[in-house]
Amino acid sequence: MQFASTRGGSPAVPFSTALLDGLAPDGGLYVPCEWPRFAPADFTACTSLAEIARALIAPFAAGDALAGALGDITADAFSFPAPIVPLAGAGYSVLELFHGPTAAFKDFGARFLAASMARLRTNATRPLEILVATSGDTGGAVAAAFHRRPGVRVAVLYPKGLVSPTQEQQLTCWGDNVQAFAVRGSFDDCQRLVKAAFVDPALRARYDLSSANSINLGRLLPQAAYYAATSLALTRAGGEAPSFVIPSGNLGNALACVWARHVGLPIGEIVLAHNANRAVPDYLDGKPWQPRRSIATLASAMDVGDPSNMERMLALFPERTRLQAAVSAAVVDDDAIRRRIAEDHAAYGTIWCPHTATAAEVMARMGAERRARGPWVIVATAHPAKFREIVEPLIGRPVPVPDTLARLYEMPSTSVPLEPRLDALRAAL
Repeated sequence: MQFASTRGGSPAVPFSTALLDGLAPDGGLYVPCEWPRFAPADFTACTSLAEIARALIAPFAAGDALAGALGDITADAFSFPAPIVPLAGAGYSVLELFHGPTAAFKDFGARFLAASMARLRTNATRPLEILVATSGDTGGAVAAAFHRRPGVRVAVLYPKGLVSPTQEQQLTCWGDNVQAFAVRGSFDDCQRLVKAAFVDPALRARYDLSSANSINLGRLLPQAAYYAATSLALTRAGGEAPSFVIPSGNLGNALACVWARHVGLPIGEIVLAHNANRAVPDYLDGKPWQPRRSIATLASAMDVGDPSNMERMLALFPERTRLQAAVSAAVVDDDAIRRRIAEDHAAYGTIWCPHTATAAEVMARMGAERRARGPWVIVATAHPAKFREIVEPLIGRPVPVPDTLARLYEMPSTSVPLEPRLDALRAAL
């Protein structure tokens, strides 16, 4: 299997090279040159999430240096559950993706990428420099996955003052081979710096650079696995393909679901739940594609005005009408997020993080006829304890903190201030 740049200006590369490079030399994102096709029967022998992930990713890694290790890699990455929890009285289920070490969905992809790179770098002569821009959860997941892995350094760039205090603690508590940089700007500035670094001749000459954002293929493909597992489980139970409402920012999680459906998994509708950063919903509504500065919201991990993975979406659906047929989108403002957190806690006893609340709000607005077309699943992307400052005043009680997060909160933290300029990043590295 080979992977080509979305921009068509770089030669196709194998799976391992796409993972290690992160971004193609022409600045594009790697996508498969061909797509495997699956039927539900292809997963009959799979008895765990890790086995489904191995079977799903195997054709993409066919003939690659990682092919033989794929079983061990997926066992490492998918060592915690992604349960499907029916919400009694609500008429839909919740896919809980927050049971990993940093209580966010990004733990799956980050651990897969770390396990893969560790195997690919065993004979490297200089460290691999991982650059990661984060609007909240990505940096913590990547830091946890790569912490103390030999031969790897991680630089986490996050927007100073625009992540929750709890999130910032997870980004800055690691030390050792992980350094956090508090960028004086937005997430878009952080993402722009990372992309600029990859095409900067001076940095590329000095370091082996790679990325662990969802621009990296090694983050996306593992995320498709939990959509595959969920769709298979619900189809086997009820016979109908489930539809998903997915909190969306940089579009990596949503694109993983789109890719899972594209290769044949039984998935119905895919609805993107956006906060006030509405570049994607506006495009789907017929407006010109117009990236813009990000807007700070309660759902901070989704504060993305120029989502990278839109480039992959448009590579798969170059005509707007095809993309409109593939996905739909809705916009949820902060007032609606607050209201949904409070109302659903009162009605069902559930506690949402602000991101999951955007999906719950989109679900609540959905008409009865559409809801009746099949089983619906909203995607819970983070544990609410990561957003205690927002959630607790709305529900009137403390949010239980998982042991994994409690340990991180007790660790000392440190970060380095950084101006949003490439020369400043060069000097800092």
